[in-house]
Amino acid sequence: MARHAQSHARRRLSRRSKAVSGLALSTLVGTALWAWPASGDDHSSRPDAKSGTPRTVSSPNAPAPQQAAQAAARGLHTIPDLSDATRRRIPANARQVLVVTGKDADAHDSRVVLYTREEGSDLWEAGPNWAAHNAAHGWTTDHHYGDLRSPQGVYTLTDAGGRLAAPEGTKLPYDHNSSFVAHGTGVEGEPLAGAFDYVIAINYNRVPGTSPLDGRRPLGDEKGGGVWLHVDHGGPTQGCVSLKPEVMRELLRTLDPELHPVVVMGPAGH
Repeated sequence: MARHAQSHARRRLSRRSKAVSGLALSTLVGTALWAWPASGDDHSSRPDAKSGTPRTVSSPNAPAPQQAAQAAARGLHTIPDLSDATRRRIPANARQVLVVTGKDADAHDSRVVLYTREEGSDLWEAGPNWAAHNAAHGWTTDHHYGDLRSPQGVYTLTDAGGRLAAPEGTKLPYDHNSSFVAHGTGVEGEPLAGAFDYVIAINYNRVPGTSPLDGRRPLGDEKGGGVWLHVDHGGPTQGCVSLKPEVMRELLRTLDPELHPVVVMGPAGH
């Protein structure tokens, strides 16, 4: 990822402050669906398809909690808990990065944190930490239709929609459509009603700039698709990430096309 210019105020920080500001923050990941048209690969006709805990960084020179909080408030030069290779994949113009972190490669519980930065700044500010679900079998770097794993990687977020009208202040293009309906039950038997009240398309194997309902798959049907952020139904998904309805509404009001939002998702340590 290209470097962003440091602010004049940041250059005045002492070496100690810089070390504190680089502390890793905890992140976790969200919930997805199982039965058609549950979350993951196909929301029209075909089925597809564990607990996250915050990580604490400790060292002999670890600062007091108040110092760490003050450092976090000043911002972070790098988004924590991401590999250098992953950071390089985040577009240089992205000023909103939604990080979804699972407990491990086979876990379906996650945590989500939205990081933002000001124009012209290289300092990232962390938002709230939200619980979420991902796919029933965890994560994969080589997603295929029906594997019940969420595709890990860095993906842009450009389009949204849902059965309910867009929350006031929604900035992403929003397709208010009665076709956003999830039938049946989830993998743990929970009802799926309302799961697609709000959705944000993750640009994995889809055509950006179209409704989340668009079924075109540029990489081919065998690579799956229809991977969304959507409303949590209390269990794992086929491939999507699911969050509480109030969190989805907040994301819809916050994610801004002009800030080029992306989602970075995968198991902890990857």
